[in-house]
Amino acid sequence: MCDEHTEKDNADGFDAGRLSRRGFGAMSIAALAACTTAPPNPEDVVEREVEITTPDGVADAHYVAPAAGKWPAVLVWPDIMGLRPAFRQMGRRLAQSGYAVLTVNPFYRSQKGQVFDALTEKFSDPPVRARLVPLMQAATSNPDNTKKDAQALIAWIDKQKEVDLSRGIGTTGYCMGGPLVMRTMAHVPNRVTAGGSFHGGGLATANPNSPHLLVPQMKAKAVLIAVAQNDDKQDTTVKEKVKAAFDAQNIPAEVEVYPAEHGWCPPDSQVFDQVQADRAWARLLATFEKGL
Repeated sequence: MCDEHTEKDNADGFDAGRLSRRGFGAMSIAALAACTTAPPNPEDVVEREVEITTPDGVADAHYVAPAAGKWPAVLVWPDIMGLRPAFRQMGRRLAQSGYAVLTVNPFYRSQKGQVFDALTEKFSDPPVRARLVPLMQAATSNPDNTKKDAQALIAWIDKQKEVDLSRGIGTTGYCMGGPLVMRTMAHVPNRVTAGGSFHGGGLATANPNSPHLLVPQMKAKAVLIAVAQNDDKQDTTVKEKVKAAFDAQNIPAEVEVYPAEHGWCPPDSQVFDQVQADRAWARLLATFEKGL
């Protein structure tokens, strides 16, 4: 799930015409906005690019929040294509729904700034995959790094004037960000009370540091695990192991296989599925309403 094999399978299927092309094309800001359904009565928001000191350096990130008042916060872990216009647009959409949102560059230890440009690149191109897969591997190979990042990022979030400290924090992740969501809920349990993983990979593995083994450390009140149908076909037992882990701790977890391909949520994805992305987004908002 959500490794170089899944990504290559998606790319090969797209090139063969097997996957949807609804999300593919030159993605201008206007096009991205059109692909993300605006919430009813959206909040006015303010945003800025920020730098956050961690034990291993300085992480670049995007922060957006409603212009007035205090709100629950959300930490977003992007997919293998990193922090880019599509994820800034998704952050705005979430902020318009009433959240203070921090989206981090998960590759900051290896490379600052944007690592993928949907205007000029396709993930299905072998040179692009060859460049991004090592970044993903470096960012996810050491679970201790995620712990350090999650603690530093949430400490920064809690210092922002827009954040309501009386409410829990949510976290979401896509592709490689899915296991980072699990680790974040485990490593900062007193603050992170809801999480959503979308086409996340490696949630339950045979490794002793598998994310699903961290569930006993969590204090989440609501969790959403949205699984891509081709990820599920690779190993149909993963969703069962994840659900069983949450059930054993009496943590409410919605685990569902969506009729969409790995990567269906970001609006600049080659396999973007508007209908299923909107459905997943609605479930995320419901999860945050329950858990925060």
